[in-house]
Order: sequence, then structure tokens, then C-alpha cells
Amino acid sequence: MTDSRDEPLVLGIETSCDETGVGIVRGTTLLADAVASSVDEHARFGGVVPEVASRAHLEAMIPTIQRALKDAGVSARDLDGIAVTAGPGLAGALLVGVSAAKAYAYALGKPLYGVNHLASHICVDQLEHGPLPEPTMALLVSGGHSSLLLSSDITSDVRPLGATIDDAAGEAFDKIARVLNLGFPGGPVIDRYAKEGDPKAIAFPRGLTGPRDPAYDFSFSGLKTSVARWIEAKRAAGEEVPVRDVSASFQEAVVDVLTRKAVRACKDEGVDHLMIGGGVAANSRLRALAAERCEAAGIRLRVPRPKLCTDNGAMVAALGAEMVARNRVPSDWDLSADSSLPVTDPHVPGHSHDHDHVHEVSKENLYS
Repeated sequence: MTDSRDEPLVLGIETSCDETGVGIVRGTTLLADAVASSVDEHARFGGVVPEVASRAHLEAMIPTIQRALKDAGVSARDLDGIAVTAGPGLAGALLVGVSAAKAYAYALGKPLYGVNHLASHICVDQLEHGPLPEPTMALLVSGGHSSLLLSSDITSDVRPLGATIDDAAGEAFDKIARVLNLGFPGGPVIDRYAKEGDPKAIAFPRGLTGPRDPAYDFSFSGLKTSVARWIEAKRAAGEEVPVRDVSASFQEAVVDVLTRKAVRACKDEGVDHLMIGGGVAANSRLRALAAERCEAAGIRLRVPRPKLCTDNGAMVAALGAEMVARNRVPSDWDLSADSSLPVTDPHVPGHSHDHDHVHEVSKENLYS
């Protein structure tokens, strides 16, 4: 049996949007998951404001790292590597995380790994259900992305099968919540109202499900428009909008399409596992319908607990630990944020294999 202390101890930093996440893992074991959210600061604007997010990350970074180290019961100099989301995401927010990661890695003399936000959402499931099967089919559903991805090696091979061509599922939830005056973020509040509504009350459209439509791509713009017009028509007629039924019917239209396409992709590719990740994976109806359809199709479903579905540092640390375990080349010190980093790049490898040139003075001074 392998001594757990032989497994890589990695700290991960996630700042792609409005949450400062710092996670620490040893191999596939989660030791700490510290999060500082700025969502309340964005709520009055009805959405994430990039400048506000960047400043919030700056303020939260060092306290959140210190909290994660304390929670994990480890010293910074015990780490085997520092991982950070290099993209995709908001450019300014990403830069805060990348700059912090480079500073810590340089001061500690540890390898730096700039990793992909989407690949991290897949890898986080290892903390919940153990090593990922290879290949893994992943349905990632978040505020900015709805993607079907096939990965034979999460550190080097992620192949996109389908993606959103307009509004992602999370964006649609936020926009409909705004039309219904339910506040921001929209996902959790619509999920809550939908539990008391009838999902069959209103027949909202299922985007891109026709015989000639792309099999694995998603479109929620038409659905969003249809729901908004339905609500406006009710209000124009002086009628009360049935918020619970609208929420349930809209939510059902979204999760119906997501799960139908994901199960189809598994069957077409001969993959018997489906992993669902991203913020919208916390949605209770998506989890329930996915479980129902996967069971009927003989597919094993893996969904992390809701806290690990939303953006967090644990997912970045999980992918970083996998990079270390598989001896992937660390990133160079000139690593930069890439707001449109493609999912086909699970990490940003450096050109040099020599990362031992860090001066020792700062290590001893800062972390003695």
C-alpha cells in the first residue's frame, strides 16, 4: 500500500470569475477548500463586474491562502507544487491568481502549473469518487460554458465534442431570474422555486434537438427569449406570472436537453461513465434527471457534491496534483493568463525542464 505522504501535496488557486478559491490536496485527498466569494458585491449590478471581481481577489488572496494552509495543517514549504487557473475566465481576475501563484512558487522554489479551468472541473471528481476512468465523458455546465468533453488523459488529452453556440445554461438561468425579479445569481433561486412548480405547465422549446441540428452542441438563447416573451405577455395582459411553474418549466427545458445530449454522446462514443461538473451541476433537477437517464442507459454517473461543482481551488489543486504525479512539464515563470485558453490545453507547459533556479534566500526568509 502506498504511503499517502508519497502522493503530491499541491496548492491550487482559482480566480477565473467572482470567487477566490484556494484548495490543498494530497494526491486525490482533499485537505482544504477555502473560498472567499464576492457575489454579494456583484448582486446589485445583476451580474459579475470584472473590475470589482479583480479587486476582491486582490484583497482576499493572502488571507484565503493562509486559511487553506491552516485548515490543511501543512506548511507552505511542504508543498510539492502550486497550480493556478491560467484560463479561460475574466482576464483581470485570472491575472491576480496567476501573479499570486508565481510569487508563491518562486518564493518557495516549487514548480508552477498553469492549468485549464474546464479540465479542473472534470478532475475535481477524483476528490469525491477516486481516479477518473479513462476515457471519461464530461458534461460541463456553468455560467459561461456548456460543453461535452471526452478525455482519455485529463493532463494531456481533452477533446471537445460539443459546446454552447450562444448563451450557456448558467447565463440563461441568470437572465430568466432577472426577468422574474428573483435576483442574482439565478441558478440556486430558480432551482428553489422550481421544486414547488409544475415542469409540464408550459411547453418551452428544446434548442438544437432537431434531426438536422448538431448532435452535441447547445443553444439556450431561443429558450431564454421564449420564456421572456411568455412572461412579458402575461404581464401585458395584466395577469399574475406563475413564478414557480415558469421556473420549473424553464429548468426542465434546460436539463432535458443537457442530459439527453450527454447520454447520446456516451452511447455514440461507447463510454460507460458520465461525469457532470460546473456550477449548474449543483442543480437538483439536473442531478436527478441525469441519474434517471444514466441508469436507464446503463451508464455510471459521477457528480461531485455541490460545493465542488462551483468554482473552487480544490479542483485546481486536484489537476495540479495529477500533473505532478504524471511528471508533466511545469509552466515557465513567464506564464500569463489566457482568457480564452482552449480546453484542448489542460495545462500550459513551459519550454524549459529546469525549474531549480529559484533563489534560496526568499524561501528561508519567508517560510523558515
